[in-house]
Amino acid sequence: MESSEEDDYFPSIESITPQSKIDSVHQSHTEKGIRKLCCELLDLKDAVENLCGNRGTEYLAFLRMSEEVVEMEHELVELRKHISAQGIIVQDLMTGVCRQLEEWNRENADISDTKPDPEVDEVQDPLPNEMDDPKKIFLEKIDVLLAGHKVEEALEALDAEERNVPELKGSGDSSTEASSYKSSFIERKAMLEDQLFEIAEQPAVGANELKKALSGLIKLGKGPSAHQLLLKSSGSRLQKKIEVFLPSCSVCPKTFPATLSRLVFSMISLTTRESGLIFGDNPVYTNRIVQWAEWEIESFVRLVKDNAPSSETVSAFRAASICVQDSLSYCSMLESQGLKLSKLLLVLLRPYIEEVLELNFRRARKAVFDLMEVDENLALSPHFFSSLSAFATSSDSVLVDSGMQFLYIIADILEQLTPLVVSHFGGNILTRISQLFDKYIDALIRALPGTSDDDSLTDLKETIPFRAETDSEQLAILGIAFTIMDELLPSMVVKIWSPKSENQESGNENIVPNASTTTELKDWRRQLQHSFDKLRDHFCMQYVLSFIYSREGKTRLNAQIYLDGDGEDSQWDTLPSLPFQALFAKLQQLATVAGDVLLGKEKLQKILLARLTETVLMWLSDEQEFWGVFEDKSTPLQPLGLQQLILDMHFTVEIARFAGYPSRHVHQIASAITARAIRTFTARDVESALPVDEWFVETAKSAINKLLMGASGSDTSEIDDEHIILHDDIGSDSDNTASSLSSVESFESFASASMGELESPNFTDQES
Repeated sequence: MESSEEDDYFPSIESITPQSKIDSVHQSHTEKGIRKLCCELLDLKDAVENLCGNRGTEYLAFLRMSEEVVEMEHELVELRKHISAQGIIVQDLMTGVCRQLEEWNRENADISDTKPDPEVDEVQDPLPNEMDDPKKIFLEKIDVLLAGHKVEEALEALDAEERNVPELKGSGDSSTEASSYKSSFIERKAMLEDQLFEIAEQPAVGANELKKALSGLIKLGKGPSAHQLLLKSSGSRLQKKIEVFLPSCSVCPKTFPATLSRLVFSMISLTTRESGLIFGDNPVYTNRIVQWAEWEIESFVRLVKDNAPSSETVSAFRAASICVQDSLSYCSMLESQGLKLSKLLLVLLRPYIEEVLELNFRRARKAVFDLMEVDENLALSPHFFSSLSAFATSSDSVLVDSGMQFLYIIADILEQLTPLVVSHFGGNILTRISQLFDKYIDALIRALPGTSDDDSLTDLKETIPFRAETDSEQLAILGIAFTIMDELLPSMVVKIWSPKSENQESGNENIVPNASTTTELKDWRRQLQHSFDKLRDHFCMQYVLSFIYSREGKTRLNAQIYLDGDGEDSQWDTLPSLPFQALFAKLQQLATVAGDVLLGKEKLQKILLARLTETVLMWLSDEQEFWGVFEDKSTPLQPLGLQQLILDMHFTVEIARFAGYPSRHVHQIASAITARAIRTFTARDVESALPVDEWFVETAKSAINKLLMGASGSDTSEIDDEHIILHDDIGSDSDNTASSLSSVESFESFASASMGELESPNFTDQES
């Protein structure tokens, strides 16, 4: 055992690889690699040393050049001093020579017969005249001041000389000497102007030096040129600041317009103020300031567009909002300085803002049902989720998720807005929100039964993640859409739209009056209502058609039910026809389900029940096949058929009236059907002594009472004239309510006939 273990740990000699082989193998790989690496490191070291040496050499050369520049400046100063000293020496020399000549003349004054030396006279006379001439002295003084770049002293001297010597201002004829002096004066004046222009055009000139140079040019009569230099200098300083800032735009894509607008408009304000201080309130200069400011604003808008993020992103939307807010705020401040630039700025920004809005809302439309992209960081009130979760079915919560997704998208859009964006682009944004809600409604319509052949929704290519098959699911869709339209969406929008009234200031044109805001919101609410009406009417249409048509495609509500009978009054039952009794039961069933699904939404429940009742009557009023039977002369008509039809109409009106939902429109349609039936039967010479209207009303009430009492048939209990509870005996949801539509022609005929007569769900009249 021990030997075997030793063999395991210490193999035999024959299995050991010779050291020479190991060295040769590893040397061929490891040593070669190490050597290669060392060579590369040495090369890198040499390159670094060369680079450091080059940098050191360049730095030393730079230092030497700087020292040489300083020395040259000192030499120039010394040279100027030397020139001035030489000028003084020459002046003293000329004075001494003249004095010696005077003394020499006095010593020889006693020799009267001596002829005067013409050369002496030539030297003696002109020199004293030249030195005593103040004009020559003044010009020499100006030359010295200009040589020393003492522009302020030169300017004062020229100004004083011009005031003291009238010939310098006059333009009339003058002597040759005066004309020569005036030319010399103008020449020195031009030299001073050149020096002032040179100072003002220096890139690094200080504010005080620039102001002094411009003031000097104004004194020299160069006001327009000086003002142009002011605008040029301001533009140059602004351009340098912008060039320094632009590289950081990508770091803060949402807020960079704020800094950029501050740079631009602060420079405009500063330039306007400096122009007023230096040049006064001259309208010519004010107009030039306005033109320059407009040009800078155009450049500012181009910079915002060129450096903004992609227009379809949220960052671009936020950047555009901040740009509008800050730039318009600065424009308001500039109005106190006489600059009104808001209108121009809005004209320049509007195309860009509308482009950003269009692309962002286009992106939002694609994301309406993209449930994987919900941003949980958006702060929505818990009330929103609780309001929608009340409609969640036991089988699936996708419907609630889609509603929350829509609200998240709207919240994301509203979060980017600023007060001035709302003021100037609020109507546009509200319209786009209503269009987005309309797209959401179209998607919900596709989730309802009966939309496979709806041509009006073929352009909606989004995949619908759910289908509503039962009554409760369909009512949940209506409940969620109604809650978003009537409560949640308006509360989100009003919260953004109302604060701007608090910031309204007198005389500020950037704030839209409250009346305009109220009008925009009212129009927007009507647009939302119209979109919801599409969903409501589609539900009512498919629900009524599933009631009217059987699965086999046969019509339950046809004219045949008013043709049967032998004409004997004694055999006529005082109950509505079977289809209308079934309608009463159908409404009972739906009211029961709606009471559970739409709990707390009594307004919506009444809207749906009223619209369903109207839909049945509108279908009956416009169904030509139904009326064609009565108008066919080969079809026998019975007087009792007319009475039964009139009773059915009164029965339908009483259902609406006693159920407590609006019955005015129902009564109008029923009256029109009754009048048409009477005309049709009368035209066929069918004589009938119809009971009075009170009899039909009482009979309809009695029929409702019988149907509610059930099999007992008790006539003793009274019907409440104000309200009727339609959920006594049917309490379960039925899967048979979503029967297929068998007649596309009838569906389209009904849609076209009813859409023009729709009422808004905001009912206020409840007839008793």
